[in-house]
Amino acid sequence: MTMMIKTASEKKFPIIFTAVAFSLLFLAAALTILKSPVDRDDNRVIVEIPRGASFTAAVSILSDAGLIKHKTLFYSLAKLKNAQTRIRAGEYELSTSMSPAHILEKMIRGEVVDYPVVIPEGFDVRMIASRLAEEKLISEETFLKLTRDRAFLSSLGIDAASAEGYLFPDTYTFTKKMGEKEIIRTMVSRFKEKVTPAMYRKAADKGLSEKEFITLASLIEKEAKLKSERPLISAVFHNRLARGMKLQCDPTAVYDLKGFEGTIKRSHLRRRSPYNTYVIHGLPPGPIASPGIESLMAAINPAPVNYIYFVAKNDGSHHFSSDLRSHTQAVSRYQNKKN
Repeated sequence: MTMMIKTASEKKFPIIFTAVAFSLLFLAAALTILKSPVDRDDNRVIVEIPRGASFTAAVSILSDAGLIKHKTLFYSLAKLKNAQTRIRAGEYELSTSMSPAHILEKMIRGEVVDYPVVIPEGFDVRMIASRLAEEKLISEETFLKLTRDRAFLSSLGIDAASAEGYLFPDTYTFTKKMGEKEIIRTMVSRFKEKVTPAMYRKAADKGLSEKEFITLASLIEKEAKLKSERPLISAVFHNRLARGMKLQCDPTAVYDLKGFEGTIKRSHLRRRSPYNTYVIHGLPPGPIASPGIESLMAAINPAPVNYIYFVAKNDGSHHFSSDLRSHTQAVSRYQNKKN
């Protein structure tokens, strides 16, 4: 009988083969887990990855939310994709029906939850801050502080004491990862897109500086309800400025009254305030709201009329007059009707 003597390399081969086979099976099982959902039910989960959070902290947030079961495998997948430093902060809408691999891809791409926010024409900075705070997009206190931060405003190209008037009213899509500064930058950028150099030149031709132009537009915005009346209201203010008359714009009397709501009374019109155009001559020291494009255009395109008075007709429209007698009659007529 001939005896076969196995070499050392021949003895190692079954061991290596077994190890490789085991590794391949483990890898296949791991890939199956990573590509399979936690469960088949489509349970929606909102998670927020804070700015500055580590990858380890993000994984813990996902695990606590029941979105991943095997942290070690998730770490391994992230390492393969070099994702530890690539995931983006923000709020994510995820589901237990998503695989861990799908979740990781969404976080790498930064597919965060979007919040559509409508900022209407005529909102002032306090109203804008309140609207954004309602959506939990900002700290109201921080936002308002930034709108008065001269260094920050200067970085945005705003030479004014406040961002009032420069936060363009529009429909925006914001995310919670943006923060107060980025949201303000976005709104100011929209303003700069809409207000062209040609508009500033036309304002200068009418003797208005940039700030005076925006301020006048904000007064028109607060007074006008109808698009057709904006050029008429603009004409009244232009005519009064030319004659050295007080503008007597009601909304200016209460602009600096924090949280004011309700009816403007005679006592408001008499109060001492740098914004109250019943007390001061000329325009207020700055805008009192965010004017829309129609009010901005009206400010530099007043109607060719000689009106110097207007009074509300209690239906959203106004009665315009060229002399005090006609205005007094209109006030008596419409105010009596209102009463």
